Amino acid sequence: MASGTQEKDLEQDIEGYLLDNGYHRVKPQAYSPELGLVPEEVMAFLQLTQRKAYDALVAQYGPDQTQGQILQRLAKQIQDKGVLPVLREGFKISGQKLRLAYFRPASGLNPEHETLYQQNRFGVLRQVRYATSKKDADNSVDLVLTLNGLPLLTAELKNALTGQYISDAIRQYKEDRNPQEPLFQYRRCLVHFAVSTEQVYMTTKLAGAGTFFLPFNQDVVNPPNPAGFATAYLWEEVWAPDSLLELVQHFVFEQTTEEQVYNDKKGELEMQKTTRLLFPRYHQRRAVCRLLTAVQAEGTGGRYLIKHSAGSGKSNTLSWLAHRLANFYQHPTDARPLFDSVIVVTDRRLLNKQLADNVKGFEQTSGVIFQVQDSTPSGELKQAIEDGRRLILTTLQRFPVISATIAQVPGRRYAVLIDEAHSSQSGESARHLKKALSLEDAVEKDAHEKTLEEEVLDDIAKTGPQPNVSFFAFTATPKPKTLELFGTKQNGQVVPFDEYTMRQAIKEGFILDVLRAYTSFQRYYKLATKAVELDDKEYEKGPVVRLLSQFVDLTDHAIELKTRLMLAHFQQHTQKAIKGRARAMVVTRSRLHAVRYKRKFDEVMQGMGLPYRALVAFSGTVSDPDTGEDYTENGMNALNGKASIEAALKLPQFRLLIVANKFQTGFDEPLLHTMYVDKKLGGINTVQTLSRLNRTTRHKDDTLVLDFVNDPAQVQEDFQGYYHHNRMAEEDQTDPNALYDVQDQLMAVPVVREADLDRFAEIYLQHTDNLHLLQPLLDGCVARFLALDDDEQNHFRAAAGEYVRLYRFLSQLITFQDVDLAKLYYLLSHLVKKLPAEGSKLPREVLNDVKLDSYKILEQGTQKLGLAEADGPLQGLTPGGGGGSGEEVYDYLSAIIKILNDTFGLELTESDKVDFEVIRTKVEADADLAGAFTPNNSEQNIEAKFSEVLDSALLDFIDTKLELYNKLSEDKANAQMKRLWFKSMLAQRLGGGGAARGAAI
Repeated sequence: MASGTQEKDLEQDIEGYLLDNGYHRVKPQAYSPELGLVPEEVMAFLQLTQRKAYDALVAQYGPDQTQGQILQRLAKQIQDKGVLPVLREGFKISGQKLRLAYFRPASGLNPEHETLYQQNRFGVLRQVRYATSKKDADNSVDLVLTLNGLPLLTAELKNALTGQYISDAIRQYKEDRNPQEPLFQYRRCLVHFAVSTEQVYMTTKLAGAGTFFLPFNQDVVNPPNPAGFATAYLWEEVWAPDSLLELVQHFVFEQTTEEQVYNDKKGELEMQKTTRLLFPRYHQRRAVCRLLTAVQAEGTGGRYLIKHSAGSGKSNTLSWLAHRLANFYQHPTDARPLFDSVIVVTDRRLLNKQLADNVKGFEQTSGVIFQVQDSTPSGELKQAIEDGRRLILTTLQRFPVISATIAQVPGRRYAVLIDEAHSSQSGESARHLKKALSLEDAVEKDAHEKTLEEEVLDDIAKTGPQPNVSFFAFTATPKPKTLELFGTKQNGQVVPFDEYTMRQAIKEGFILDVLRAYTSFQRYYKLATKAVELDDKEYEKGPVVRLLSQFVDLTDHAIELKTRLMLAHFQQHTQKAIKGRARAMVVTRSRLHAVRYKRKFDEVMQGMGLPYRALVAFSGTVSDPDTGEDYTENGMNALNGKASIEAALKLPQFRLLIVANKFQTGFDEPLLHTMYVDKKLGGINTVQTLSRLNRTTRHKDDTLVLDFVNDPAQVQEDFQGYYHHNRMAEEDQTDPNALYDVQDQLMAVPVVREADLDRFAEIYLQHTDNLHLLQPLLDGCVARFLALDDDEQNHFRAAAGEYVRLYRFLSQLITFQDVDLAKLYYLLSHLVKKLPAEGSKLPREVLNDVKLDSYKILEQGTQKLGLAEADGPLQGLTPGGGGGSGEEVYDYLSAIIKILNDTFGLELTESDKVDFEVIRTKVEADADLAGAFTPNNSEQNIEAKFSEVLDSALLDFIDTKLELYNKLSEDKANAQMKRLWFKSMLAQRLGGGGAARGAAI
């Protein structure tokens, strides 16, 4: 199509296309501003499709009054309920039910319904004068599209060639369109589009200056359209009659969400409900429609990976898809839906609740959804499966429990939707899931007795790809094995089926770029031996280095220094952010670190008189050898069950959250603004952890990261891998033959015997109560394992773990026909749990001989870690070969300490030593202070200068000995000591009382 240079040319282009593709032209004056609809269109539709009901109303009201009665009743129904319920459900008037739309039937078995569907009337109106007031009588909106006389959408159009841009269309809606007019009232028209020749934005609610527009583009920049306008996809795809009816029937929804918020006036948490009319963003509609098209073409048994970034509305996309698949017919003549049940799976209970709320929110017919709770009896679940409930929501952990039930209902077809697919889809639970959903009937046996080989092959078939099960995996950050397992093969690569990238989400403002202000620190330290004469011994170098490094980072001195740095930063920067509501997270490397940080934060914050405290999150019970006490999350937080950690963090008395392997994934708190990282991250863990900061909220326009451990260049590389598109080249995919290599290594070690494999498989596959007979077989393997030397044990242990990991993954990717591989997997998957763990080689006695001599942290600077618009290649699983731990290197403790000091002590000077004389020397050598000691200067001025220099020295000294700093700067008992020191200097330098100096020091 030609691209004109005037705004009217864009209008004409759009109108022309629509008129050629299912629309008809409606005169703009036909729109009734008072009624908010097009009367002649409404009546034409009703008389064409529902003549009997219309004639009945004419009999009641008479031919002159019927139209007015219908239109007034219809307008009031739309006013009261909104246009969406009226379109979906129709309305009643004087005993007659009138429908305002006919939607495409799920199957084509009802020709009459298909005829009615084709009789829907789509109208296009240009330059519509919408105002009910004389003041705005001349105002008009560029475009209105109607369905059977009811406005579905409006559009303001701007042609860049006239100097008008998308911002002008948005401004027009915000400033010149009265939200009280029927055409613009919330829920009376579904959506309003701001359209330029380059971009599209949309909103479902006009609210003056507070109107929030969402981008509705194919990418950050819409790709050029060789046939015309870059935004032509809007009217060619989205506004097509079938598409609009599909949006009205299946997508647009009034969504109500609940969130705990803090009420400042009441001083307590309360549930806040938010209602909004949900219209899918472009990528959400695209993904669902593309998936339905693929399933229609391919049937069951497919696998699809949907890589949608945080901020993409992934839960809504999944919910839309679940509801569509629950009543999806592959062919118009099919007698039953393609899938008997749609199962939505997540591996975290918190996400399961959030997702369940979302999925239920789209439910239009009650009783369709069955949610598996922790307390759900197996009998209820069994009944739900047997009844063929359309939608079942569950956690992955429940599949081993329900597999027997599902196996008793053979011949069923399933769609499995997996949220956050990267988490655990290559483990045993996932294999069990596939086995449970298999077409094979696991209960009934064949008439003839099966051989062991047949039993094994049957089991293999159940855990491999299943023709009756389709998988739809959703994730923002796919691991390589996730891409390989669920991805789509395309031009020699494996790619996600649909992508909404982190790059697009950031550029479109749905999430924040957490790498824009990244501050890194480097720690420096020196160790010393406690004894003058060290009983120097040889130790294995690697374990001692790890142990001494842990010792440094767990010292009270290191914890306190970083705590004070974090709190100083929080007070100076974070405390002011988000209108004073910002929160911070401290990511620690272990549960013991979290406990010590929590104690130190409590101590320092109390000493500083801060009006808020820190929460801590870790699992289980932690014993601290320094205090001899046990600590739990509940005990340290002292919330007394009144609030969860997530809820308590919203309270003003809690502003920081210290975590150890909790809340680093799946935690979406928009008030989280700053992260203090004291843990080594890497790969996907880096992206998931730092991305806790990226959620947006009002007044939040930046985030801050302070990292004490990680290399910024590595962090940048980790994010780059998931910033844009992900690809896996064919040559980088996991080689199934790698299993044979690991199998050869295992069988070369005299631990597992061929007879063990046969006997184990025979018992294991009986599925009876005889599983205790497996124990003697495993015990025999363990005994032979213990007879090996250390290197051989390490080799076997590593290779066995590698084999189990590879088999679990590959058995989901392909169907092996190798019985020996399966038998070895059965045995090893149990044996690895019984093998003794590798003995601890950490010689903890060395900690009795060392002490921290010097320590400081230097800021390396703040930088923006930029990301490029480049694909992130992923690599399949590569076996490490199950090798041993390598050659052990030994050295004397003194030499190991020297290596550490030479490595980490390069930036340390004498001033960093833990020695009070350093402070005294520094103060007394200060040139400005020396100049203050003059007979003409008052003692008060000299003492003020002395205090200034001393405070400066103490602040420098904070990097090396916080305990001494606190003692000199805060302890009241030392005020007299500082005063005596000053008097000593005063007497010495101005003449008199020189002996006092020595006494003071």
